[in-house]
Amino acid sequence: MTEVSNSGAVFRLPIRVYVEDTDAGGIVFYANYLKFMERARTELMRSYGFDKPALFDGMQFVVHEVALKYHKPAVLDDQIEVTAVLSKAGRATFEMAQQVFRGDELLVEGLVKVACIDADSKRPKGMPKIMFETLNKGLKAST
Repeated sequence: MTEVSNSGAVFRLPIRVYVEDTDAGGIVFYANYLKFMERARTELMRSYGFDKPALFDGMQFVVHEVALKYHKPAVLDDQIEVTAVLSKAGRATFEMAQQVFRGDELLVEGLVKVACIDADSKRPKGMPKIMFETLNKGLKAST
């Protein structure tokens, strides 16, 4: 079972790098960092009390925008830590700043914007009031 900790405003998720995460040279394939970040965002949302963060009663949460900067690669069998920090929350979107570390060494950093859409029309929709309020409480607690 993956150990998850939440210390203050920074959510941390430890991950071990397996063969399936790497290319033929044993370096983490660049797109897999997005998977690691998705796991951290999902677990952060769970920590706020939302068990099904990708799909809620008639709505969905989809990645709308991603910006990543790669500094150094992770390699096979590394123990890395992926962080997620809520940086902005609007009525229909929220943003998270994310980083991937190996010890104190920053490997990757990014900003991910997530949008709430209507499950049928796929058009923007305001997130549930309880989620909006919870996210904004989380934002205020981190400032």
